[in-house]
Amino acid sequence: MAQRAIREYDGKAIFSKHWEKYFSGFHYGFKSVLVTNGDELRACAQKHGFEWLKQEALVAKPDMLFGKRGKNDLVLFKTAKPGDVTLEDAAKWIDEKIAHEVTLLSGQKGTLTHFIVEPFTPHSQDQEYYISATTVGEDDVLYLSAEGGMEVEEGWEEKVNEVTIPITMDDASIEHLIRANVPSGIPAENKERFIAFAEQFYKFYRDQNFAYLEINPIVMIGNDMHILDLVARLDDTAGFMMGDAWCGAEFPTAFGMEDQSPEEKAIAEADSKSGASLKLTILNPMGRIWTMVAGGGASVVYADTIADLSGNVADLANYGEYSGGPTTGETKFYADTVLDLMTRHKDPKGRDKILIIGGAIANFTDVAKTFTGIIQSFETYADRMKEHNTRIYVRRGGPNYEKGLKDIKEAADRLGLYIEVYGPETHVTDIVRMALEK
Repeated sequence: MAQRAIREYDGKAIFSKHWEKYFSGFHYGFKSVLVTNGDELRACAQKHGFEWLKQEALVAKPDMLFGKRGKNDLVLFKTAKPGDVTLEDAAKWIDEKIAHEVTLLSGQKGTLTHFIVEPFTPHSQDQEYYISATTVGEDDVLYLSAEGGMEVEEGWEEKVNEVTIPITMDDASIEHLIRANVPSGIPAENKERFIAFAEQFYKFYRDQNFAYLEINPIVMIGNDMHILDLVARLDDTAGFMMGDAWCGAEFPTAFGMEDQSPEEKAIAEADSKSGASLKLTILNPMGRIWTMVAGGGASVVYADTIADLSGNVADLANYGEYSGGPTTGETKFYADTVLDLMTRHKDPKGRDKILIIGGAIANFTDVAKTFTGIIQSFETYADRMKEHNTRIYVRRGGPNYEKGLKDIKEAADRLGLYIEVYGPETHVTDIVRMALEK
């Protein structure tokens, strides 16, 4: 399956086109425009059917295939002065954002070129839900939560119910499986609606050949459904048979990719073809602290901790993640890329190189499987790593973590590499402190 990311606007347009067929009993009022500057937004407001741009409170945000827009302060939903965001507010804000380069929390840099503008949806936090679907191995997996929003990743295991659906399962069995796994936090008055929507969402995901589909949050107000944020990837090998069903969705270049190094582009290309998430940003190729972190949230925490404890942000060489259940081969390719970069230059001050292999407690990623890929990479780069006096610090938890930790420790010892290995009993970032105190 070759996964290709699409814009939020295009994903919502596909929902709108097929809504009546799949989502019986629910209403979705698709109001959305995709623009590249303020004048284009003003021009849209003059067209028939887009009068709402002048009449309703608005939300504006970049639509360029990167997440955590709220945490990056890139969502306009209210002005500095009291009152709603108007058409003119949104137009001016967009022009301000396109005027200069933007640096994300991830370290990615680039110019914002595309923005999605929609009506603001007044709602309470208890009306926000989370739903997503993807493919893991031979099965589809549906993720359901009574809590939506930016913090859903925090405490994922407690908040999110995972529903594994064999691709051969019949509709009646799917409905029964979803009903048995509906999150306990769903209010009683919304439970049947949520079950019905989840079942319809999965059928839509499957029939429209999505490779990944996430709504976070979906706001349910009676039978009115409001898709506030959406992430979508299509299986482009099915493109020949989808025709107009995908509403002419484009596969744009990811934000900041124009200025990427060959290694960053190679990881981005691998990411586009994978059901997992593979990300790499090179911050300082001469840096002495390199990371292989599992999980997007964990990658931010590790980067912040390294910058804080090292006293010099330039020591941090890279930022990135491997997550979402990558295969052994994908993990090896990712590790090969990082280790090759790490062992190209000696530290200018003659210090040891540090490799942090960190992560929180995995939800469904097989730790032993991914560590097998890293071990295979160790075997290739062991001599170069020893030339750079590389010290390796590992902290991981999740499925098969005991075997993964045992295997990577034995492999490093056999190859003569310095390694310290810790499980979930150790605080997630403690290995950074240990490494820097040596």
